[in-house]
Amino acid sequence: MVEDNEEGFDLPDERREYDRSRLIVDVFFDGTDTTGVASTKDISLGGLYMKTQTAIPEGAHLVVRIPFGAGREVVCTGEVVYSNPGKGVGVRFRDLNDECRTLLEVELERE
Repeated sequence: MVEDNEEGFDLPDERREYDRSRLIVDVFFDGTDTTGVASTKDISLGGLYMKTQTAIPEGAHLVVRIPFGAGREVVCTGEVVYSNPGKGVGVRFRDLNDECRTLLEVELERE
């Protein structure tokens, strides 16, 4: 039996390419069948975990906007790689351009 686990990205056998930060910010997402606002639980250069009650299935593609204030924001596409219905989803960034990557690096270093 598999437990529902909000810490889904914390599975012992998981191997991450990037270190995560506990940076908590609002995230705006827009997909084919859903749109909304969520908050991050953790974030890295590879993706983020969004806390949301919206049901978003694994494999869904989203446009994600992460505002950092003072007109600075990261806008990129992502793919849902983990879904915990009613609690949140794990999103892997796709096509993160150099400008967004640099801004994200700066913000994560502040954490």
